Amino acid sequence: MTFVEPQSDAGRKGAAGSQTLSRGIRILEILAEARAPLAIDEIARRLEVHRSIAYRLLRTLEDHALVVRDSAGRAALGARMAALAGAVAADLQSEALPELTAVANELGMTCFLGVLDRDECITLASVEPRHAVASVAQRPGARHSVTVGAPGKAILSLLPPDQWPAGVSDRLRAEIAEIAERGYATSHDEVIPTVQAVSVPLPLRGHRPAAIAVVHVASADDPAAIAARLQRSADAIRTALEG
Repeated sequence: MTFVEPQSDAGRKGAAGSQTLSRGIRILEILAEARAPLAIDEIARRLEVHRSIAYRLLRTLEDHALVVRDSAGRAALGARMAALAGAVAADLQSEALPELTAVANELGMTCFLGVLDRDECITLASVEPRHAVASVAQRPGARHSVTVGAPGKAILSLLPPDQWPAGVSDRLRAEIAEIAERGYATSHDEVIPTVQAVSVPLPLRGHRPAAIAVVHVASADDPAAIAARLQRSADAIRTALEG
């Protein structure tokens, strides 16, 4: 028989506090992933909690201006989140944004910076082309597994295999080896249906592994030519940060 030591009041409070914090963070992630403001019932459903719990958590986040609600009570991320996000790798974002803007307007494609976050690739900054008839939105904070999509695979090409997520297939290992050799990655329909991407790795001292990429629905441009343009921006960002 296994003896389990009774948990103290302090221990129970600590566990409850951690759960509350975790749920609050998860709400922010849910809202970041949503395409439109969400009703409390929908947030509660995605969070898998009672509506009253979701409401209390939202009120706390709202008090800190991390969440705002419209006249119908639907919730969305607040402006305070943008201020917090801007402080993340502020030097990298500052140097990357002019380059992302130049690429987006030159190629007529959304250009973005992705960084490694555990086993995921998260968009840190994104710029849509100014005069394009149609472009693909890539919101900062969007995330997906690092094993799919051009920027994720470009990031993996910077890492030794023992730092990759578990379960990487032999096929993906071969693809990453090819990406490391030619210097860029491509993807089609891997993260968003019908969307294509081209990405180059962005290794930087003192920063998490990163990549810059463009996403588009269709283009006659050669992926290698797109990658060459991205590489010039990656080199400019690296030079600005590292000298």
